[in-house]
Amino acid sequence: MTLQELQNEFPDATESTWHQHPNGGGWVENTAHVDASAYVGPDAVVYGNAWVIGHARVCGNARVSGHAWVSGHARVYGYAWVYGNARVFGHAQVFVNAEVYGNAMVSGDARVYGNAWVIGHARVCGNARVYGNARVYGDAQVFENASVYGYALVYGYAQVFRNARVYGNAWVCGNAVVCGNARVYGYAWVYGNARVFGNAHVYGNAKVFENAWVYGNARVFGNASVYGYAVVYGYARVYGHARVYGNARVYGNTRVFGNANVYGNALVYGNAWVFGDAKVSGKPGCYRIEHT
Repeated sequence: MTLQELQNEFPDATESTWHQHPNGGGWVENTAHVDASAYVGPDAVVYGNAWVIGHARVCGNARVSGHAWVSGHARVYGYAWVYGNARVFGHAQVFVNAEVYGNAMVSGDARVYGNAWVIGHARVCGNARVYGNARVYGDAQVFENASVYGYALVYGYAQVFRNARVYGNAWVCGNAVVCGNARVYGYAWVYGNARVFGNAHVYGNAKVFENAWVYGNARVFGNASVYGYAVVYGYARVYGHARVYGNARVYGNTRVFGNANVYGNALVYGNAWVFGDAKVSGKPGCYRIEHT
């Protein structure tokens, strides 16, 4: 990039206020700090009060600005932008058109790419992947081997970790946790203090919220809702417009579907089916349904 090309983006740039980094030839505003060991490629720009330190690399058409830090062996490349007070470090990579800003941190061997954004106080670390058009923000955390992609949103204080996947147009927010090998996708929502873990799947337009748990090999899909302190687990299926709530437990190979409601302290298990407009409720120790 020539000085004239730099001035197309930064009209006030001059040779007295900017310099080309010896390692790579990219332009660095004099207010920024770049270690001699760091690399700034010929079309990359570091400006504002940004720091690029250690063996970090900024290349392609990437930009690092504001008070952002890129350090360690991190890489920012393509058309990616790291700014604000963001931190990218370890062996993390931010690339394609991704943006990391605010007070967000990307670390470890994490990857943020495509058109993804990691913003606010969000954390992406370990071997996590955030890509496509996904957004991770607020105080959310994505870590270990988890992936968030497509148009998915993870925000609030939500956590996605282990080998979990959140994708499609799914939302995970509040204090929700999605972990293990769980999958949340389609237009599903998991929020409040809900937990989805094990090999569970929540998808379609389903909602799991409040203090509900879905785990094991359970599936919640269609327009179904699981909420309150309800628990769905084993190989249970909840779908259609069904609702499971209160302190209800649905497990085994049970099917709850149609417009059915299972609530109160009801227990539905074994190979039971609850469907149509059925309503199953119960006081503690009552209304157990079991078919084999």
